Amino acid sequence: MFVKQTLIRIIALSTVLVGTSACGSWWGDNIAPPLPGERISVLRHETALQPDAQTDTSEIRLPAPSPTPDWPQSGGYANHAMYHVAAAPHLSEAWTREIGSGTSAGQRFTSGPIVADGLIYAIDVYSKVTAFNAQTGRRIWSINLTPDKEDDGHIPGGLAYENGRVFVGTGFAQVIALDAKTGQVIWRKGVGAPVHSAPTVRGGRVFVVSLDNTLHALSAEDGSQLWLHNGSPETAMLLGGASPAVDNGIVVVPYSSGELAALKVENGRELWMESLSSRRRTDSTASMAHIRANPVIDRGRVFAISHSGLMVSIDLNSGRRVWEKDIGGQQSVWVAGDYIFTLTGNEELAAIERDTGRVLWVKSLPRWIDPEIFEGPIVWTGPLLVSDRLIVANSQGLAVAISPYTGKILGSENMPDGVSVAPIVAGNMVYFLADDATLAAYQ
Repeated sequence: MFVKQTLIRIIALSTVLVGTSACGSWWGDNIAPPLPGERISVLRHETALQPDAQTDTSEIRLPAPSPTPDWPQSGGYANHAMYHVAAAPHLSEAWTREIGSGTSAGQRFTSGPIVADGLIYAIDVYSKVTAFNAQTGRRIWSINLTPDKEDDGHIPGGLAYENGRVFVGTGFAQVIALDAKTGQVIWRKGVGAPVHSAPTVRGGRVFVVSLDNTLHALSAEDGSQLWLHNGSPETAMLLGGASPAVDNGIVVVPYSSGELAALKVENGRELWMESLSSRRRTDSTASMAHIRANPVIDRGRVFAISHSGLMVSIDLNSGRRVWEKDIGGQQSVWVAGDYIFTLTGNEELAAIERDTGRVLWVKSLPRWIDPEIFEGPIVWTGPLLVSDRLIVANSQGLAVAISPYTGKILGSENMPDGVSVAPIVAGNMVYFLADDATLAAYQ
């Protein structure tokens, strides 16, 4: 009963928060004439992020791009720190494939594909997992993980890879281990509540957060439960969730309550707990502190951003807050060298100094199809830093390359459909998962 009621709440909420981009007159809908009277935008109180005073963007220096053969889990590696990844200098479409069912009024993608050992794996909105050859797109295997007698109320989870196994979190309150070469089920583990984000796996442990804000630490070998940790319960949340980050024997867990917990990986002992609820926001979204963006662990620091409007840098071992900024968002931050790149909730791409939180530049991205009347919201996802380009994509099917040094737009490419999950890169190829379930590879 818990699973079904929770599914109904999440699907209804996702229809309001995400599905609004599928409504409006640009689809030719029959819309009643507006009521008479002056229109006052409820969005006028929003302020754009501004660079800090006396900022010189010429000072930005990034590490040289380096290739990565794999993207084995959400956020890349277990710590979600991918730095500056190499890709082809002039990207062009290499292949496209359908992975199954795409988005609809009640179904949305919440996590992207992963790449490991020459294969790319993707999960569709009905929990079907498919493996393709990462270079050619040739289909290798496919398996539907929907349990018998479960034909509605899907919450897509996500994927992670380690040591020849693909680990899948599903909205049917299960974590499943598959043979990466064949798709054969190795084990299934019930976790009591739906899983709405991708697992994180490292060192033989699988970490997955269920919808009731419980972190489950499972054995990668047989799925047995190692330990549990509970965040505060939350009745309202966004569709989808963030994956834990793991590094230096510590797992950092994001909860939909806005809590960020650091735990010892071997026993779950709590080291510290922080809240990313904004104290300064006065609009209604401030009540939803959900951390939907993956936290990043980089060189002893944790970087995280919440939906309610707070971005923080925290010392990994002590939990001491190094700096904070009144910046909210749902997209994972990208750390490279001495800089952080992030998409804000106001659809702004910003470059931030890693050690101080100083904002170096801000690039505002289009937010509306018709900005004069605030009609047709445009939602952006990313960023991905590849070969001196920040790549972002949007719900209208456009991918854009932006200079990480200045914020200048370098170029754009049309996607097969809108894009709701961040692109990934592996083996000098960039992959996009479009909302119509098209997996597109660019080389």
